[in-house]
Amino acid sequence: MPMSAVSYVARPAGARSFWLGFAAYLLPSFPIAFIWHLVVFEQKYHALQIYRDEPVIALGLGSMIIQAAAFSWLFPRVFVQGSGSVLKDGLLYGLGAGLLSWSFTTLAVAAKNVMVSVPDYVLLETAFTILQFAIVGPLIALAYRR
Repeated sequence: MPMSAVSYVARPAGARSFWLGFAAYLLPSFPIAFIWHLVVFEQKYHALQIYRDEPVIALGLGSMIIQAAAFSWLFPRVFVQGSGSVLKDGLLYGLGAGLLSWSFTTLAVAAKNVMVSVPDYVLLETAFTILQFAIVGPLIALAYRR
């Protein structure tokens, strides 16, 4: 018997899948973000004059922990089990979740903060978001595979 949309959305994901999805987001995201922002493109971000000289790593990690919980919780509520391949579902999820993330980590920041070049910031953060969610989307889908 098919499950209604309301009952499916209300159905909780298994704890194991949730924590695997949580790890699938957090474990790659933190090092990717650290290396991207504080190593590879550190000088470009510094030139934008948008960030503090000494970032508060604990706040960034805390933010990612919240994101990991939200994005892991959301996946099984968006994709019905067995609806497609892990890679397809993961890339589609990465596209949707990445677009949502991009809207508040790139567009909203560019709209509110003073910086030397909005286009440079948007380009850097867009590339980062694409990389991050191209990796974590399929990993979260894999965490929920049955």
